[in-house]
This record gives sequence, C-alpha cells and structure tokens, in this order.
Amino acid sequence: MAALTLSISVVALAAEPDHVAPLMRDFMGINGHFAFKPALYRPTCELVRNYHPTIWDLGDDTALPATFPLARNKVNWADTYGSWKKEGYRIDACLQYESIKAPAWKNLEADTRAYGEAFAKYFGPSTNNTIESAEIGNEPASWDATTYRKVFENMAKGLRAGDPKLKIVTCAANAINPDKYSKNVSAFEGLENLYDVLNVHTYSTIEGWPTWRRVWPEHADIAYLKVVNDMIKYRDAHAPGKKIWVTEFGYDAGTGKKGTGDFAGWVSSTETEQAQWIVRSFLMFSSMGIDRAYLYYFDDNDEPMLHGASGITRKFVPKPAYYAMAHLYKTLGNYRFSRIVKQDKDDLFIFEYVNPDKPKEPIWVVWSPTGTQRTVTKNIDLSSNKILKVEQMPLKAGEPGNVQIGDIGDNHGQRGSSIVNLTLPVSESPIYLWLKLP
Repeated sequence: MAALTLSISVVALAAEPDHVAPLMRDFMGINGHFAFKPALYRPTCELVRNYHPTIWDLGDDTALPATFPLARNKVNWADTYGSWKKEGYRIDACLQYESIKAPAWKNLEADTRAYGEAFAKYFGPSTNNTIESAEIGNEPASWDATTYRKVFENMAKGLRAGDPKLKIVTCAANAINPDKYSKNVSAFEGLENLYDVLNVHTYSTIEGWPTWRRVWPEHADIAYLKVVNDMIKYRDAHAPGKKIWVTEFGYDAGTGKKGTGDFAGWVSSTETEQAQWIVRSFLMFSSMGIDRAYLYYFDDNDEPMLHGASGITRKFVPKPAYYAMAHLYKTLGNYRFSRIVKQDKDDLFIFEYVNPDKPKEPIWVVWSPTGTQRTVTKNIDLSSNKILKVEQMPLKAGEPGNVQIGDIGDNHGQRGSSIVNLTLPVSESPIYLWLKLP
C-alpha cells in the first residue's frame, strides 16, 4: 500500500498517578505446561505460568495427603520446576483443582484446604522457593459460583497457612459480564484477605462460532481491553491494593490447514498478524495500570482449531511471533511504561518507556493501531530530543531491520543530533526510538 504523508502534533498525556508500572521483565509472561522447554523460551520473558493438574498430585483419592514433590502419576515437580528455575524463570502455578470432578472429592472443603497447605509448604517462597504464586482454578466452567467459592475459600486458607508469602490468585474472573469460562467477582466478595491478585482472561475476538475470528488489539468494537478496564474499576472500588493480572491472551496463526466439524469455518490470523498483535497487546496492557500479562501459548502443532495454533513456536520451531516477543523483551526488559505520548484511534500510537537507571534516555514505541498492513509516513515532533537508535520489530532471526528515517529540520536526521521533526514510515510492526533528553 502506498504511504501517505501526514503532519502530526505530538501531545503529551499524563500517566496514571496512582500506579507505578512494573519493569517489562516483571510484566511479560508466557503460558507453559509439562512439555515446556525452558531454555528455548527464555529469550522471550522470565515469567512462566504452568497449568498444574491437581489430579496428577492426588489421583483417585483426594483424602490422601499430597506427596510433594512427587505426584501420584510419578511426575517429579522438583525436576520439572527446578529446570525452569535454573533458567531464571519466576513461576506461577495454576492449580487446576477442576481436573478432579466435583463428585470425586471425598470432602471438598477439607481436601482442598489440605492440598493448598501442602502445596504452599513445599513450593512456597519460605521453603524451597520454587513457586511465587498459585491460582485457584483456571476456567472452572462446570463449577457453579457457590461451589467454586467453597473451593476458593478453603484452598486459599490452606495456601495462606502453608506459606503466607505465596501470592494467591483467583481463577479467571469478570467484573461485569462473566461467561462460561469466568467467574463473577462476587465469588470473592468478603474474602479479600485470602487473595492478592484478580485474574483476567481476554481474547480480541470479533466473531464467535463458526469463525472465532480475532482482530488487532486496539479495535474499538471488541471487549478485549474493556474487560481489563472493568476489572480495574472494580478493584479500585472494592479491593484497593490488589494486583490485576491478565493470565491469558493470544492469537492463533496456522499454515492454512482446513478445519473440520465445529472448526470447519475457523479463521486463523497470519503469522505476521500474530507477531504484531502480541507485541502491541503487551504494550497496551502495560499502559493500563495492571501488573502482569501472560501470553497463550508457548507451542502448537498447527492444528486448525481454536487455540490450536497459538504457540510462538510450532513443534518447537520459532514462528515470527517468537522473534518479535524476544525483541520486545530484550529492548524494554529494563524499562517501564512512563506515559502515552500520542494515542489517536486508527492513526498513530506513541508510548514512552523509561529505564529507572537512565531516566534521560527514554524509548518511544511507535505504531499504527490498525489491521490492514498499512504504512503511513508521519512527521513526529521529538521536541529537540536526540535520537540515538531506531529499530523495527523483527519477524525473523538476526538483527532488526533498518528503518529509513528522514528529517524536516536542519540536521537531516543525523543520529545523536537534536531533532525537531522526524519523518518516519509508521507501520503495524512497532518501531522503537532510543532518545536522549536535552
């Protein structure tokens, strides 16, 4: 598509006054499972969320004590989690109690409490320091709110007793319109002392069955970011001081295989879109006043179905999204979101990130918040800041591609000089500008 030339007046907007954004290395995470290869994914993040099936630990008799670190199916969690820790990961365990059907629990309240206490005592920060946080359920769709509350209250009490330093996270929750896969926040009312984090799952879906089609994260007609804002408003009004994590978001990107049955009409994103939308989702979430975001998923087998192609690797071979996420983590890992410099719907977004150790050398991230693969030439006011380096989000291994920049001031875009207006070809793949303040 031909580039358009537009002149932009950059307006600085105030950051949220009551939230100190975490460093991006403390913000970016990925969802893993038993087959996770820690060394492969370490360049992309240092936070990992594991789906931890409770049935592996308790087997057929929930009244028997857990035998950590050995699960009853012979998995040795000390080996599994130990290999992740060795690579420098910080681990969140999603305790999937729902892997055991409700009637199979011998004594639901007592058994879930005992399990929580045993888990925290063995894995918590005060003992083996393996797990930083534990979620009580993932998406307990078949559990009604009343029964879930019983599980939550008892398992949380067990986790607190086992190790008060272990962070406790709710299952997927929704403040306004819970669906089959999330619980209304009313399930936790009155139990605020038993959790530290409210948990949100969100996907940028514009159509449900039969396509399950996803779109770019800034799209105005989806609930993708709204459900996060709804949770923020709920937290501020009813649970001040609690953290909010998005523990699932992501995009399918397959190779064009045709689905069957219920997924005959399934629509995949392209690999380029997946890479762009993952990076831009992390950027959007980082600006919203929440504290973590975990991408779904680490790997896929190129299955033409919902969530079947969501990995940043395919059969453990990196996809473009892998390189884009790794570049984001490498570039902004020691930086935190500072402010929105520009946010024009369907036109131009510019976010500023600051390294606390180098406050006068911010990085601006610039992109087009659209989904048409457009490139538009923008004249960006840098307010006489020096430009040190320019990189664009990569889609393959190697160094990021060069960005052709121009200048309409007096210095013709020379790096290291003071620039008033920078001419930049802005696309849907974010561009990173290393700046130096006067």
